[in-house]
Amino acid sequence: MRIALYQPEIAGNVGAILRLGACLGTPVDVIEPTGFTWSEKALARSGMDYAGVVDVHRHLDWATFERQVPGRIVLLTTRGRVRLDAATFQPNDVLLMGSEGSGVPDAVHARADMAVRIPLAEGMRSLNIAVATGIALAEALRQTNGWPA
Repeated sequence: MRIALYQPEIAGNVGAILRLGACLGTPVDVIEPTGFTWSEKALARSGMDYAGVVDVHRHLDWATFERQVPGRIVLLTTRGRVRLDAATFQPNDVLLMGSEGSGVPDAVHARADMAVRIPLAEGMRSLNIAVATGIALAEALRQTNGWPA
């Protein structure tokens, strides 16, 4: 299981997701460009000392990332056809999160092997990306027996 962030815009969200990856033993891919200057200081504010523990890989762009994807791309999106509670995950899935402001372009959406949405209360638009990542990763790890020992 991996987490991938498509052109993230907010360092605090990335820091929180890096902490999540560190705590749950899940590698994180960051697909650039980012909306902030990548620095240990910027990420440390929310990732604290966990940012140095996580297995993080930075990719110059989508094409570079796509060439090395080890399994299915599971896109988390408000446009997803599959509800999270109906999705079936595999151990080598890559959970792809779009950028905070614009999600992913249509070509990336079309490339996804599965587009999943987290059901929300009526009238609610979306969750914070770090919260959505945690919810989706928890379900994926539960299904694949991937929780740390």
